[in-house]
Amino acid sequence: MQGGRWNGRRPRRVRYNRFRWERLALLVVSAALVIFGLSKLISYGRDLIVSRRTAKELRQVYHVNMPVAQVETAAPAALPVSAAPLITAAQNTKVAQASSAPALAPASRLGAIAYPGNPKLRVSSRFKALRRENRDIIGWLNIGKMLDEAVLRRDNEYYMTHDARGDKNVNGALFLDASISLNTRPHTLLIYGHNMKSGAMFGCLRNYENISFYQNSPFISFDSLYEEGRYVVFAAGIVSTEPSRWHYVDFYALGSDDIRERQKAIDALISSSVNTCNIDVRPEDQLLALVTCVSRDDERRVVAARRIRYGEDEAVLKELAERSRKR
Repeated sequence: MQGGRWNGRRPRRVRYNRFRWERLALLVVSAALVIFGLSKLISYGRDLIVSRRTAKELRQVYHVNMPVAQVETAAPAALPVSAAPLITAAQNTKVAQASSAPALAPASRLGAIAYPGNPKLRVSSRFKALRRENRDIIGWLNIGKMLDEAVLRRDNEYYMTHDARGDKNVNGALFLDASISLNTRPHTLLIYGHNMKSGAMFGCLRNYENISFYQNSPFISFDSLYEEGRYVVFAAGIVSTEPSRWHYVDFYALGSDDIRERQKAIDALISSSVNTCNIDVRPEDQLLALVTCVSRDDERRVVAARRIRYGEDEAVLKELAERSRKR
């Protein structure tokens, strides 16, 4: 104020007080963000510890109840539950040569397959013990020393936010696609899990994009309530869920009983693989697909394997895997 007139300037003390309050507010907001971030880290750390402890406890139940004598994991091809057995093109040729009757047309669909040696669906002792811990446990997935976890089934959401005991946990659990029935041997097993930065759950699947890891670890074991299973990996990479993209894979077709649809989906998996594959795959093979998310919403990381056929030598399959190369 000069000569009774306002000069438009605020007193220096007012400007200082305003600056001080703005600075204090910024400090408060920054502190709140730091505290929030630390609380999240602590929560993630706690959930990871709880998840690992739960997995360890279930592992003890599973392995303690493992039978002394292992059953044959590569079971012979079972007869379909449907009225007529599945007949391959090669079998048709032999029939035609042995009979004057014309050869049957190749089957266009896969029949339902009963579990070899377990048609009455008896649950193994290991899974009876596991299901006393959680009735949703339907399988066990093992990839050497990298992964050894229970697989559950309820819906396709619950175990994204709950661990294998059903407790809230950001790591979630591994779970089978809810649409897959275990009343007969599924043509394809789709198992989902989070892509955790810690490597937990399916965060470890990225290792299969390293050619050396694949060459040394081409086998996966998946045991269900009703049978044991041994699989060999034939593809690993990132695929798209958008039909317009070149690396699109139709997961519905992968689980279909339509032979042509399955072959198309298998071909898409192989062409999307980061490594060349020397393991042959047929539409009638039972498939195992391990699926997790990546940075893009329309992409998934997939490790695909097929059941080892009756009579196949794992040493031979291992040698074929060792010949694979990075694309």
